Amino acid sequence: MIKNYLKTAWRNILGNKFYASINVAGLTVGLVVGLFMLLWVQDELSYDRFNTKADKIYKIGIVGGTGISKQIFNNIIAPVATYAKAEIPDVQDAVRVMNIGSAPFRYKDKVFYEDNFAFTDPSYFSVFDFNLIDGDKRHPFADNNSVVITKEIAAKYFGKEDPIGKVVTLGQDEQLKVTGVIPDYPANSSLKYRILLPLSRFNDLAYIKNKKTYDNKTFISTMDADWSMFGFQTFLLLKPNATMSVAALEKRLQAIHERNKPEDAPVPYLSQPLPQMHLYQADGTDGGMSTVRTFGIVAIMILVIACINYVNLSTARSMLRAKEVSMRKIIGAGKFQLFLQFMAETTMLFVIAAVFAFALMFVLLPYYNQFSGKQITLSLSNYNMWLCIGVTLLGTLTASSIYPALLLSSFEPLKALKGKVTIGIGNAAFRRILVVLQFAVSVVLIIGTLIIGKQLKFIREKNLGYDKENVIGFTMRGDMVSKYDVIKNELAKNPSVVSVTRAGRDLVTGGNSTGDNDWDGKPANSNMWFNQIYADKDILSFFKMKLADGAGFTGAVADSAHFLINETAVKEMGLKNPIGARLRVQTVNGTIIGVVKDFHFNTMHRKIEPAVFQYKPNDCWKLYIKTTGRGAQSAIASAEQVWKQYNGDIPFNYVFLDDSFKKLYSDDRRTGSLFNIFSGIAIIISCLGLFGLATYSAQVKTREIGIRKVLGASVARIIGLLATEFMVLIVIAIVIAVPIGWYAMNAWLQDFAYKVSVTWTVFVLAGCGATLIALATISIQSVKAALANPVRSLKNGE
Repeated sequence: MIKNYLKTAWRNILGNKFYASINVAGLTVGLVVGLFMLLWVQDELSYDRFNTKADKIYKIGIVGGTGISKQIFNNIIAPVATYAKAEIPDVQDAVRVMNIGSAPFRYKDKVFYEDNFAFTDPSYFSVFDFNLIDGDKRHPFADNNSVVITKEIAAKYFGKEDPIGKVVTLGQDEQLKVTGVIPDYPANSSLKYRILLPLSRFNDLAYIKNKKTYDNKTFISTMDADWSMFGFQTFLLLKPNATMSVAALEKRLQAIHERNKPEDAPVPYLSQPLPQMHLYQADGTDGGMSTVRTFGIVAIMILVIACINYVNLSTARSMLRAKEVSMRKIIGAGKFQLFLQFMAETTMLFVIAAVFAFALMFVLLPYYNQFSGKQITLSLSNYNMWLCIGVTLLGTLTASSIYPALLLSSFEPLKALKGKVTIGIGNAAFRRILVVLQFAVSVVLIIGTLIIGKQLKFIREKNLGYDKENVIGFTMRGDMVSKYDVIKNELAKNPSVVSVTRAGRDLVTGGNSTGDNDWDGKPANSNMWFNQIYADKDILSFFKMKLADGAGFTGAVADSAHFLINETAVKEMGLKNPIGARLRVQTVNGTIIGVVKDFHFNTMHRKIEPAVFQYKPNDCWKLYIKTTGRGAQSAIASAEQVWKQYNGDIPFNYVFLDDSFKKLYSDDRRTGSLFNIFSGIAIIISCLGLFGLATYSAQVKTREIGIRKVLGASVARIIGLLATEFMVLIVIAIVIAVPIGWYAMNAWLQDFAYKVSVTWTVFVLAGCGATLIALATISIQSVKAALANPVRSLKNGE
């Protein structure tokens, strides 16, 4: 029986190659895109869940600042972990991580700049599933001169040699011994520190050796006594039988902080489950989850559009198969048997489409991973991946097969043989609804593409308040900071170097901030935070920043007690006459001498926050060079030559500020590019279905078209006859899509503090674009039908 179903299904497919091709093409494209998108969504949702204790690990954050400076700090103070473990019974263990970014790493003649260095506690390797595969698991750090590396780093520097016990050099001359190797991090891990040093080493370097002071009063000999330095990611592991609520944990942490540093009160703490860290902010607000939801919805919609093609063509052509169904019923076929027959036909088409889809996915996967920034693999052992694929295939098959099979198996045989059967007004209306749904989705995606593109263009072209064109920057190391004047003079000899300056932070990606400040008239409830910018005297002229009031630094000794603040800081501080006003920032008591016009020193997802410039040239570690543009390579060569004088064979790493700025919005650009592709594919699939329906419509109206032409109807009139019905549906789709697109894109734009307005022109462009594409699709078949020989149409028409 099954063999007969399959044989009959194959014959029907071969007998209707044109419609079968359209169905297979639509389903194939829909499956490829839908599966890729759903695998992307699954990957995003899987972050950090590989940790066996993930549901008991919480990342600790803190809320700081008031007004526009209010923000969540994901890095907190060091003592919290120690006190929490000692004083809160439900806390089993704690981990602190201090990211130190990139640094040169050397073994013999191999030297590279490595990213993702960090100081951490030994508990890092037991709280998380990053157990040592080589070394002493009980004591990953033998002493303060130990280092633990990943398997990838071990292979890079030591090849097949045993890495344990090998001595490496960090930076200029810090000797470290490899005491452990951990596996390479999973692609879906938020923590990916490849070179790990003991936090006790940082404690010794930063505190015991330097005798850090606070408020010029208290000497702090350990980081566990420092309640002012916010530089540590902190994770708490709760006991398996812990009964403490998240709210109770946060209150206990707040109480610990306020007891040890009462002047900070109130200090709200936040705790975030480890699996939520990737897609949510610490306070539970969106941190990427809305994008994941959007992609999930779009994936399902594209799969639905592909299914609609099959349903539409199958139901539209049901009249042509009415006699076939009737003959089968007369010779004894039951309704259920006919249902199975048509299900077999759909399943066979679907299997063909699925095979093509899998073949395309294997071919396109490397390009997709490169484009999306993922490391998705189509592995036979990946249960979650196959579950996602299986559910998608089953859902798509069910959606596309059941209704056509029920409709085709329901004809009454006698009426069908007499030619009196009709598909009914309800079925025709259902088909129209599906066409409207298809194009409504397509128009929504077009609207999304246009608005995202408009916003990204706005970001690219917006005046940032400073000049980043033709500026390169790099981190000064070793003696370069103290020899800055010599280096500046050396670089100035190159005619391609326009100017040179230095700063204590990256102007694009940000840096330190502090809430330890005071000024005359400061409200008692104010907890405003400043973004700190340590700078040299010429930083304003170098970046072409404008002064709204007062004067800039001159380089005089007195500038060490002078401050420049931005316009936002003036508003938040409530100062009417800022010039000459007293201001204290941490341990420095001084005077405001100038107000800098607001400039964007962070992503445009956030509003411009209060900023303070401090004249601290000795704390400036970032060197910036402005070039002539055409002479950029010459300026880079000069900078590299100077670099080698002070750093030997350590690689020279530099970055253009333009590139740093683009990197801030890499996720937004990727979203925009994906929407371009999605909207294009949605329209292609919709047009495939529309083309099939137009072809069918022309076939069933062959005789009518022939009669009209004989009676004198023009080609344009015939085209209008065939196209009008479809164009009405497209207009209805546009009317439905516009408010949905407006709502969705307004919601997306809320994530930007600075954004474009959604104007009516976007909707007009989207509507006109969809209409023209649909009209072109319909016209291909309409023109062919209108130009056909009327005599042949009358002879061959049914």
